[in-house]
Amino acid sequence: MPAEWEQHAATWLAWPHNHDDWPGKFEPIPWVYAEIIRNLARHERVELIVNDIAAERNVRKLLSRANASLENVRFHRWRTDRVWVRDSGCIFVTQSLWRQPPSAVRPREARQMHAINFRFNAWAKYSNYRYDQKMSPMMAGVARVEFTEPYQRGVPVVLEGGSIDVNGHGTILTTEECLLSRVQRRNPGMSRKDYEKLFAAYLGAPHVIWLGKGISGDDTHGHVDDLTRFVAPDTVITVVEPNRKDPNHSALRENLRRLQAARDQDGNRLNIVEIPLPRPVIFEKRRLPASYANFYIANGKVLVPVFNDPNDRIALNTLSDLFPEREVVPIYAGDLVWGLGTLHCMTQQQPADLSDRD
Repeated sequence: MPAEWEQHAATWLAWPHNHDDWPGKFEPIPWVYAEIIRNLARHERVELIVNDIAAERNVRKLLSRANASLENVRFHRWRTDRVWVRDSGCIFVTQSLWRQPPSAVRPREARQMHAINFRFNAWAKYSNYRYDQKMSPMMAGVARVEFTEPYQRGVPVVLEGGSIDVNGHGTILTTEECLLSRVQRRNPGMSRKDYEKLFAAYLGAPHVIWLGKGISGDDTHGHVDDLTRFVAPDTVITVVEPNRKDPNHSALRENLRRLQAARDQDGNRLNIVEIPLPRPVIFEKRRLPASYANFYIANGKVLVPVFNDPNDRIALNTLSDLFPEREVVPIYAGDLVWGLGTLHCMTQQQPADLSDRD
């Protein structure tokens, strides 16, 4: 599985339509999506899923008003239940191949893309996912790649893209709370070793760094993309909460301790960059999973959720230092996070086609 900062052919998104995901706050959500697409379409193709032709017409009008580059947006009329493509869509991986072109003295390395179709069951929490679980093979079809559906003891494996993060060199991050807890249990009977074998076989990541718990308000029960993310093969950015009275303090301190003790696939320590969480974002008396770690690395840009919080500037400055050759773009996510996810949750990258066509 390539790292997110490697070149993309496209970013996949699904247009928001389910008002129940943002009860009482749906009206601004399409405009947030328009701003995200406007930024992405400047540097890469956007594969945009809409429910039907009527939705496509409305979205085209809205994107035009937002000055998005429609010539770089490709529409797909598929029904969806929700918009969190990171979790419901396929995961694109690449396989190294060595070929001997007729005119070459030495063989050349090429990469062939493939899609991994993990089963989606709405985080073992919701019942309406019959459209979303059909998305993976359709994405693979558009990308014109073969796909594989992993099984464990004859049963399809459930895994969401937001539960993992990779450095593209064989190391993967995940959490015990998401994959090993009996709460919202994705794969009953799967052990830590089973997951490690799965990551090695299907994602090319035999080295696993297990973190503990996720942040408060996360209805996925511990997705790592709200906690800790690779920003380079040897570097992670991780969120911390200095307030000892905050429910996130202990869990994030334990995750930091694990990162400090961890090694990468070559046995080297990680470079660890800490950023704070924003102040608690609470709506209708509910703590929401607001985190700067839910950024998305695109071609030429890093899109970062912000919350009109003083810590926004710390997060943006830190990511600007880590990605000096990319534009760091703040996206206001104070309304978006009411849907219990933000930028990384809603996107899925499709790596550039690097197959050797000689």
